Amino acid sequence: MSGRGRSSFTKRQKERSRQEKQREKAERKVQRKLEKQTTGSEEISAEDYAAVAEQLALPNSHIEE
Repeated sequence: MSGRGRSSFTKRQKERSRQEKQREKAERKVQRKLEKQTTGSEEISAEDYAAVAEQLALPNSHIEE
């Protein structure tokens, strides 16, 4: 019956390790999301839009409002 305690300890270690990895993964996910928000917040200028419109040949892109 002495082997019973060791397996419980090992299981607890594995569970803690799994939880730690899960927490680290969640932190990395949040960090990536924050990085995307800071780089993605730049607005598109009229020149950029014109260049994209030319490249994609958008219908009615030559009509001015």
